[in-house]
Amino acid sequence: MSLLRRRGLGPLLCAEVVSSLGSQMTYLALPWFVLVTTHSATRMGVVLGVELLPTALLGIPSGAVVARLGARRTMMVADAARAPLMASIPLLHSAGHLSFPALLGIVFVIGVFLAPHFSAQRLILPELVGDDERTVAQANAFVEGAQRTTALIGPSTAGVLIPIVGAPNMLYVDACTFLVSFVTLALFVPRRPPLPATDEGRGVLSGVRFLWRDPLMRRLMPTALVLNAMAQLLAISLPVLAFEEFGGSSRVAGVFFAAFGAGAVVGSVVAVKLVPRFDPIRLAACALVGLVLPIPLLALHLPAWGVVAVLFVSSLFGPLVNAPLIGVITMRTPAALRAKVMTAVLTFALLAGPIGLFLGGPLLQSLGPHKVFLLIAAGQLAATLPFAVLALRRDSPLQAAPSRSPST
Repeated sequence: MSLLRRRGLGPLLCAEVVSSLGSQMTYLALPWFVLVTTHSATRMGVVLGVELLPTALLGIPSGAVVARLGARRTMMVADAARAPLMASIPLLHSAGHLSFPALLGIVFVIGVFLAPHFSAQRLILPELVGDDERTVAQANAFVEGAQRTTALIGPSTAGVLIPIVGAPNMLYVDACTFLVSFVTLALFVPRRPPLPATDEGRGVLSGVRFLWRDPLMRRLMPTALVLNAMAQLLAISLPVLAFEEFGGSSRVAGVFFAAFGAGAVVGSVVAVKLVPRFDPIRLAACALVGLVLPIPLLALHLPAWGVVAVLFVSSLFGPLVNAPLIGVITMRTPAALRAKVMTAVLTFALLAGPIGLFLGGPLLQSLGPHKVFLLIAAGQLAATLPFAVLALRRDSPLQAAPSRSPST
């Protein structure tokens, strides 16, 4: 594929695969560690919620940091900072000094780098492949595919290794992958100077103002807000389901998360083919419906293979949502505003995520995972259907170009 021959895109994908592989292992290892050591779904939810909390608090201001440093340097700073932070968790645990407040403090600082890293990860693509909307969407599909491949391998590998080496020691692997990503970006991804500031891009809230003016963004953000809150609730429900109903098996939990990755890998291959051929907004709207329709089945008492099948089918549609929408968002935003708009998008998308995580633990303890799955399904459908209906209308206002007037 000619797109992969663009200078720097291959090394960027390699860095993302390595870094994401460690993160996907941690995605299971960290909540499993909290479950095993505290036997508390509530504490597990608190840890994951605190890790996500900085995105809600600092996501929008971090856009100014990305704009100042540039995408490549922001990613390198995030990788270099998170490596020692992640390694400190098992180090303190082995020394007997990892209190619960200390764990919360460490994961909070790790979470500070989530929003700028995600934004930079997407903003670097136009620098490497150009400004054509469908080309950028296709490049996003490659990034989605690379990340989703690790979502297939990482949790299942962690599920096998946790009983052998212990959940805390898996975090050392994540720390090493951050270092490998840092070195790959430094040596093989070309440096691009940050875009000069313009009047349109000045001000911490310039990205928010742009989102409010744009008809697509204004309607997409509430949908993303609810969907991501439900996704976080789903993510913490799966380890509890494996812990309570499948013999406390980390391997089963790993297979559940691997099902997400397997479906998304297939979906990413499909996205690479479909994104250049179809209207991206309508493609994403159809995929959103496909993503949420299987979830109500999780409310049933399914065997493990049934849970895996539901998660696989749902995640199949994820790349067909993310790749076209992120491409559209990137390219309909003025270049000088992209850093602040992308961090604002991530902030709004994840704003309710900590709430889902904080409430998820008590809900799981009081209702059990199956009733929580039913709650998740109802929330996802309520958020998705109005956006999908509007996007699929022949005269949809979401297709309109945004205003390019300067921010006031």
